[in-house]
Amino acid sequence: MIDFMNFERIPYLTLVIWGILAIAFVVALFTSQWANAFVTIVALTLTLLPSVFSNRFQIQLPLSFLAAISLFLFATLFLGEIFDFYNKFWWWDVLLHASSAVGFGIIGFLFIFYLFQGDRYNAPPWALGVIAFCVALAIGTLWEIFEFAMDEIFGLNMQKSGLVDTMSDLIVDTIGASFGAISGFLWLKGRSLGLSGMIDEFIHINRALYHRVSQRINNKDNAEK
Repeated sequence: MIDFMNFERIPYLTLVIWGILAIAFVVALFTSQWANAFVTIVALTLTLLPSVFSNRFQIQLPLSFLAAISLFLFATLFLGEIFDFYNKFWWWDVLLHASSAVGFGIIGFLFIFYLFQGDRYNAPPWALGVIAFCVALAIGTLWEIFEFAMDEIFGLNMQKSGLVDTMSDLIVDTIGASFGAISGFLWLKGRSLGLSGMIDEFIHINRALYHRVSQRINNKDNAEK
C-alpha cells in the first residue's frame, strides 16, 4: 500500500496529476463519457503503480523518476488520447516515444547493473549497454501491443495510421533506447552523456542493492563531510 502520509516521497507534480485525473474521471462518469472515464482510470492506475512498486520491493525511486513517469503517462493517455494532442501536434508522439525510450534504457541499465551487484569493474560495459538497449526496446514493443489491444478491444485509435504509426514509433524507440543504453555505458567508463546525475542519484539512494559500489559511495560521503 502507498504511504500517503509521507508526502515527501511523492513529487508535487504527481499529486497534481492525480488530482486532475480524479476530477476528470468523476466528470466523465457524470457526463456518460465512458471511453474517457476508462482511459482516465487507466492513466490514474498506471501513475500509482511506481509508488506501489517502490513500497512493495523497498526500492527508493528518486522524485525525478516518479515525476517523469507520472508526466509521461498523463501526456500519453490523458492529453494524447482524450484531448487529441497526437493529432493537434505532429511532434507529440515522437517526443513521448523518444523520451520514454531513453528512460527505459536507463532503467534497463540500472536493473542489469543491479544483477552485477554494482560491480562496475567486473560488469562488461558493452554487454550492459546491449542488454539495456534490448530491455528498452522490448518495453517499447509491449507498448505497441498495448495500443493495438486498446484499439481492437475498446475501439480506440491509439495506433492512428496503423502500421506506419507503429513502425515510426519503433524507430524512435530504437533511437531513444540507444541513447539511454549509451548513457549507461559511458557512466561505467567514467564519462557522461548528460544523464549520469540521474544514474548516480538512483544508485546513491539504493546503495544496499549495489553492494560493490556502496563502499565507494560511503567513502565519498565521508570525504565530503
